[in-house]
Amino acid sequence: MSVIATQGLTKKFGDLVAVDDLNLEIPQGGVVGFVGPNGSGKSTTIRMLLGLITPTSGEAQVLGVSISKPAKFAQRVGALIESPSFVPGLSADANLRSLAALRGLPAARAREVMETVGLGGRGRDPVKNYSLGMKQRLAIAAALLPDPELLILDEPTNGLDPAGIVEVRTLLQRLGSEGRTLLVSSHLLSEIEAACDRVVVIRFGKLMFSGELGELMRRAIVHVEVAPEHAEDLPRLAELYRSRGWEAEAQPTHIAVKAPPGASAELNRLAMDNGIALAVLTPREDTLEDVFLRMTGVVDGDHALLRSRQKGKRRYTLSRRGPAADEEVS
Repeated sequence: MSVIATQGLTKKFGDLVAVDDLNLEIPQGGVVGFVGPNGSGKSTTIRMLLGLITPTSGEAQVLGVSISKPAKFAQRVGALIESPSFVPGLSADANLRSLAALRGLPAARAREVMETVGLGGRGRDPVKNYSLGMKQRLAIAAALLPDPELLILDEPTNGLDPAGIVEVRTLLQRLGSEGRTLLVSSHLLSEIEAACDRVVVIRFGKLMFSGELGELMRRAIVHVEVAPEHAEDLPRLAELYRSRGWEAEAQPTHIAVKAPPGASAELNRLAMDNGIALAVLTPREDTLEDVFLRMTGVVDGDHALLRSRQKGKRRYTLSRRGPAADEEVS
């Protein structure tokens, strides 16, 4: 069964198409990374799935129930959206017991989820004494109160230090191994690569990829970075490799030769036979970030600029009758 399915899901804000005809199916179980440049529509999609905002068009189902009826699946879904809010002066236990009472859950459930997220010994401590990583785990504990089948987390490692990121990553992997489905939105691609089984990539609200992480990483390019001792030898060395049938792309400081690591010795020997000494010879395989940037084509700053142009701005001219819209510019 698909825990999440969308059919033509679309959300517009004025001229901006935040989510564009999204057709998606996420199967049950494991950790699913939801990635895309900032402003690509991830949070908007999540809010539609949770029934917090209404789609402009299209439909979606969560756990087999239409998102137009969120009350029917609310008890089966846990969510962490943006920064968690707790009463700083109260203990973690007291905060969670209050949230459990609001949801009609037994107080004992608060203690259970504290153990689940590894905070069992710190329940009586005031939340104001918690580190940021502990607060984030406490927020995940709050999302786990109804013992959900689906857990949706929007940027759960945002703002955490490396130790906090590792804590949350380990927790997500453990929760995913227990049979739950986790949809995790993040811009930290190294964490997605380390924690997730499947990946969904969107850009400008459009689906670019959905499937297993291993399937996506088959798009990774294996190459060898070669740098001559003297920079002036770069063009000649690149042409030398091309003449032997290798794809060789000259960069400012090195040459990227599309070849397996085992070709390193041959690349070195060819350079030496032609009087070129090498300073660097490094086999390298694309990371998820490399594959992602090649797929989306932009970094976040460029993406934000393109998004702002999508909205369309009117240019105004002055006349005796006052300002008038002259034309739409993009």
